[in-house]
Amino acid sequence: MARLILLPGKERSVMRRHPWIFAGSVARLEGRARPGDTVEVLSDDGKFLGRAAWSPESQIRARMWTFDADTTVDHAFFKRRVAASVARRASHPLLEGNDGLRLIHGESDGLPGVIADRYGPVVVLQLTGAGGEKWRDALVAGLVQATGCSVVYERSDSDVRGLEGLEPRVGCVYGELPEDLQITEHGVRMAVDVVGGHKTGFYLDQRDNRWLTGRFAKDRDVLNCFCYTGGFSLQALAGGARSVLSIDSSGPALATAARNLALNPQLPADRAEWREDDVFQALRALRAEGRKFGLIVLDPPKFAPSAAHADRASRAYKDINLLGFRLLAPGGILMTYSCSGGIGLELFQKIVAGAAVDAGVDARIIQRLSAAPDHPVGLSVPEGEYLKGLALQID
Repeated sequence: MARLILLPGKERSVMRRHPWIFAGSVARLEGRARPGDTVEVLSDDGKFLGRAAWSPESQIRARMWTFDADTTVDHAFFKRRVAASVARRASHPLLEGNDGLRLIHGESDGLPGVIADRYGPVVVLQLTGAGGEKWRDALVAGLVQATGCSVVYERSDSDVRGLEGLEPRVGCVYGELPEDLQITEHGVRMAVDVVGGHKTGFYLDQRDNRWLTGRFAKDRDVLNCFCYTGGFSLQALAGGARSVLSIDSSGPALATAARNLALNPQLPADRAEWREDDVFQALRALRAEGRKFGLIVLDPPKFAPSAAHADRASRAYKDINLLGFRLLAPGGILMTYSCSGGIGLELFQKIVAGAAVDAGVDARIIQRLSAAPDHPVGLSVPEGEYLKGLALQID
């Protein structure tokens, strides 16, 4: 096994059990290693730190599999890690009864660069690192054994793979996809497109926030921006919203949202309006019309994929939240989110606070919002807390 030697002082983060080793921390690689191969990680004075997946083309040169000298990284290792991750979800009291569930959440589950989501009988696997790519067969076997699923579909097509020098890979790796795939989320039926949908086919991280939207929506006029396939919208209707206006720039996404509504005949379809438009322009047009809403949901796409984009993203978040505040009726609630890793929670709150000041409203946080509990955050990897949100009410 090749040995990865760190520069003096660069072992500190690894000793705190942070799983990433950046290129600037590496002194040298002793021996030969191909992308994804397991290497031993040593401090500059030869102290054993753990075993990691080698990724020579990435700025993150290695991702730690284990910090334990007695643990061997082999086929059985990954089957054990997968089984443990699945078991944690099965024993979580807040995750019972969900047929849409994240089973593996990368670093937080001890499997860097590995994501697995379950939609009924189908598990969708996404590999974003060279290590996961190397151990694909073991991961698939572990998922089949731990879940009893009938299908494993790979959606390793995210842009992050390019940073690892990996080509996109999609398609069934076990079983065959059913023609129609649906899940039930808090009593609402939703279609899942694992082939062409965003991420692995659905936004499971917002599951509980969608349910909360329904609780806030009763007897309110609701505006859902960047609505995608209508998850927040349908929960608002289920919660008794007086009306729901949903806006997205994607016609196909809106068509899917309308089909999702049709899957739920118990919901009042006459209270739903779908609008294809640029959200920023649509919000300005609604303000010009004098429209007001009792509940507004702002769940935009990632404005800042990294800290380098933070300034530009901050302006976009400021703009959209300013418009949101100005469209709220007295006593209205704004549920606003950021999924940008380059925007931390503290910065996001400052941006939203500045928007409230510019809008001339007094607002208070009535609840902090985050990803559902099947998306845990490892204490040693705070970067994993990518989704942050605020529920705010104005006077």
